[in-house]
Amino acid sequence: MLISQMFKRKPCVFSIECFPPKQTANFDKMKDSLREMSRLSPDFISVTYGAGGSSGGVSTVEVAKFLKNELNIEPLAHMLCMGSDKQKASALLNELSEAGVRNVLTLRGDRTPARPESKDFVHASDLAAFVWENQPEFDIHAACYPEGHPEAPSLAEDVRNLRYKQEAGVSHLLTQLFFDNMHFYRFLNLTRRAGVTLPVSAGVMPIVRRSQIERTVALSSASLPSEFTRMISRYQDDPESLYQAGIEYAVKQIRDLIEGGADGVHLYAMNDAKVAAAVYDGIRDLL
Repeated sequence: MLISQMFKRKPCVFSIECFPPKQTANFDKMKDSLREMSRLSPDFISVTYGAGGSSGGVSTVEVAKFLKNELNIEPLAHMLCMGSDKQKASALLNELSEAGVRNVLTLRGDRTPARPESKDFVHASDLAAFVWENQPEFDIHAACYPEGHPEAPSLAEDVRNLRYKQEAGVSHLLTQLFFDNMHFYRFLNLTRRAGVTLPVSAGVMPIVRRSQIERTVALSSASLPSEFTRMISRYQDDPESLYQAGIEYAVKQIRDLIEGGADGVHLYAMNDAKVAAAVYDGIRDLL
């Protein structure tokens, strides 16, 4: 099923994100986690970009194929501008098509030494337009940033740029993680006033380990509300309590989003089926 159709059938679409392991030896472990996540009946699971092949890891296509054909769950396969060109993009789309995958998330991607900037796709909207024009059977999705992209001059301009993605054939937006729902509601209001009518899934990441504080939170550029920082200060040296508090914070955040009318909620579960299940138990009555 095309993911865009899901938003026409349900008041709130529930999804989870996973990432391909960097070592093929860990793929079986990941499959076990995905099997557990499948019991939560997510509407779709997004798969971050993994090159596979010579890199020694597992590719996005391999994970998407497993979700689609083994677990009967709709995958959303990530595609990057960085390190890609029209030929590579076409080859990836053909691989996904052969696997029966029809949903792609078009992203610019982070700048890294391993991925040179693309001459064909400067912006994610360029990649979206390429997919739409060349393989229109695909359902195209894109990212957005409730507090504005870190490189954008302002939130207002970043929101206005979302119209380019809408005009390029994008059918749904998925947000970067955030910890303060007021930023999401303000962002949603701005997008509607700017003429962006696409459904938006709110991305939430449960912070349940100290390593996430030091890595994920620092890199996300998301602002931290006082309730969140108090939780971290209180429990950062108590792993068991931090885990429980992190789950509770995410559940509270997602319940507010669902009750506030979010089109979808997207759980950044970091391949942790236990975390996904714990959060789902706290929101299942609203879904």
